[in-house]
Amino acid sequence: MSLKWTDSLDIALELAEKMPDINPQYIRFTDLHQWICELDDFDDDPDGSNEKILEAIQMAWIEETD
Repeated sequence: MSLKWTDSLDIALELAEKMPDINPQYIRFTDLHQWICELDDFDDDPDGSNEKILEAIQMAWIEETD
């Protein structure tokens, strides 16, 4: 499966699995962007994100860890 910026829930699940000790509530968007781009299944333009997309991914990640 290849992940795109619009796959916020799938990206959040991958991040939660890869980094279980990270509290997504306190992350910086610059770190989040880097971690997403480093995911094995991520296959999208690294410059294709924006604050709204990163926020949606962060919120999905927070919901998954609650």
